[in-house]
Amino acid sequence: MLETRELFWNVGYGVVPVMYLLTLAATAVMAAGFYRRFRTWRLGLPLDRFDRPGRRFTRFVAENLSQRKVSRVPDGGVFHAGLFWGFLLLFAGTLLVMLQADLFGPLFRMNILSGRFYELFSLVLDLAGVVAILMLGGLFVRRFFVRPAGLETTRQDWFIHVLLFSILFTGFLIEGSRMAVTELRDHPGLALWSPAGLVTARLLSFMGEASLRNLHEGLWWFHLLLGLGFVAAIPHTKLRHLFTSSGNSYLAPFEPVGQFETIDLEDESIERFGASTVAGLTWKDLFDADACTVCKRCQDRCPAWATGKPLSPMKVVREIGRSAQESPSANLADRVTRDAVWACTTCGACQDICPTGIEHVVKIVGIRRSLTLMDGEFPGPEVRRATSAIEVNGNPFGIAPTSRSAWADGLPVSVMADDSRVDLLYFAGCYASFDPRNRKVAESFVRICTAAGLSVGILGREERCCGEPVRKLGNEYLYQMTASENIATFRKYGVKRIVTACPHCFSTLGRDYRDLGLDVPVEHHSTFINRLVDEGRLQLEPEKFGFTWHDPCVLGRYHDIYSEPRALLRGAGGTLSEMAQSGRDSFCCGAGGGRILAEERTGRRINEARVRMAMETGMPVLVSGCPFCLSMFEDGIAAAGAGAGLRALDLAEIVASRLSCST
Repeated sequence: MLETRELFWNVGYGVVPVMYLLTLAATAVMAAGFYRRFRTWRLGLPLDRFDRPGRRFTRFVAENLSQRKVSRVPDGGVFHAGLFWGFLLLFAGTLLVMLQADLFGPLFRMNILSGRFYELFSLVLDLAGVVAILMLGGLFVRRFFVRPAGLETTRQDWFIHVLLFSILFTGFLIEGSRMAVTELRDHPGLALWSPAGLVTARLLSFMGEASLRNLHEGLWWFHLLLGLGFVAAIPHTKLRHLFTSSGNSYLAPFEPVGQFETIDLEDESIERFGASTVAGLTWKDLFDADACTVCKRCQDRCPAWATGKPLSPMKVVREIGRSAQESPSANLADRVTRDAVWACTTCGACQDICPTGIEHVVKIVGIRRSLTLMDGEFPGPEVRRATSAIEVNGNPFGIAPTSRSAWADGLPVSVMADDSRVDLLYFAGCYASFDPRNRKVAESFVRICTAAGLSVGILGREERCCGEPVRKLGNEYLYQMTASENIATFRKYGVKRIVTACPHCFSTLGRDYRDLGLDVPVEHHSTFINRLVDEGRLQLEPEKFGFTWHDPCVLGRYHDIYSEPRALLRGAGGTLSEMAQSGRDSFCCGAGGGRILAEERTGRRINEARVRMAMETGMPVLVSGCPFCLSMFEDGIAAAGAGAGLRALDLAEIVASRLSCST
């Protein structure tokens, strides 16, 4: 005889019509709730996130089944992933029972839930239920007893935990009462395939059969109502993230991280630029608010929040959601607060760590665009002055463009206006052009290129700021103005290849300028120099030194460049000691998002916090590949005083000092 069990034991098949009617009612309540959410999402601007459906579906399945993003952070992530997998198996088991009862049994006269398959089916579901209870217990303890700082708890959290515990425990009680009557004595071998159910059955075995049947029937209906209550509650509670968070893995952009919409400033139909209200955001931005699980991972990773500033990416998303629900016409800058909006360094750490794929930075930049383009607001008077200087002189320092090429005097560099027959154009950027400390980086890069037998050209007085800092601050108009002038200059000289030591210039010229018509390869000096070494065009004489490497946010999280700089520095003789926060988890220097132009008026200084992390490694050299970072670290080390025992260098300076004499 094949091992199996009677479906709807003790309650009978007569419950099926009632069960499906109740299920239909619960589903209708859920659908009505999501329809109301859908109407809220439609308040936002249109955005196409349904292209390439095959690729999106593949990513959706892979990310949700693997729970890769959720389990990346051990604190709570493993518990959540385990709970998901447990409930997924229980749901799959319920579907199999439904198929057997309504399809395979009545139509095909076959029982798929029999024999060895049924034994494995029982074991898997039993263990899945145990895992789900254990994982839910871990989440319960974390949220209510050892709650991490900043993790907000509401009555809704109590409701959800109690509901889930009730569903799981009643499921085992139903199984145990059934097994106590049908398997404990007559089929002990089959009972072994449901170990948790067997334990429950033995605990209930003191009861008589009539009492067990009454308990089973009452719990069966109660369990059904709990499950249907769960379904109905989904859109009205944080449980909606079961759909919205998983849905975000389908809706995530294919565009590279850190890319922003290029506004058509000539479009006369646009009445307002940026997002003064939720109507200025896209529907996906409002959808994100419903995908947020308030796990606070973004807040924990935010350098502004970590240094006592009023910015919490989590709270920004929540305020956008509340505004969409409660007062769509409310001013977002007022709700989020201007101090929070301006504190963002656009480092992307929040988006990178978010398990639900929320796009925080684009929302903040959207609000900034409204403040800057429509209201003429700036984070401070120093930013207004720097912006005016870029508009007039092409650099934030207000220095005459005629001196932009002074750093190259005496170096084997061609100014493009005099001779454009060069191997590459070096886009120096504002800091390498005017800041004495960063000029040394530019000089080192030229020495490296010369050693590799490459001729270098610069634009000199014709080069203007790439526009990235003001764009991140919301001034799309000035960004496009400077970008158009640079692009026209590149075209005038027929530039074929651009290299820059600034990740901000690299990202802007290489990605953002494409929207404005530039199609020229752009490379950051870290990957460029590393390739010269790999190809044998550049010979180094390694000299031992200890260092820690700072991953510039735009280079790392925006462009996934992590290994090349480390390989290059190791090849130069370096021994690396990583900081506590490195790689994808790197901590910003504080200069991104246009903050290089602004004073840090609230909280502690971000650059000083990063310098302290470098000091904790015990290494004497802090290396980076960004002029903004280098300037911030110089200031941070100076603030730390003589006790810092630390030097800040660019990787080009280290490579240049180890050039082989035979090169």
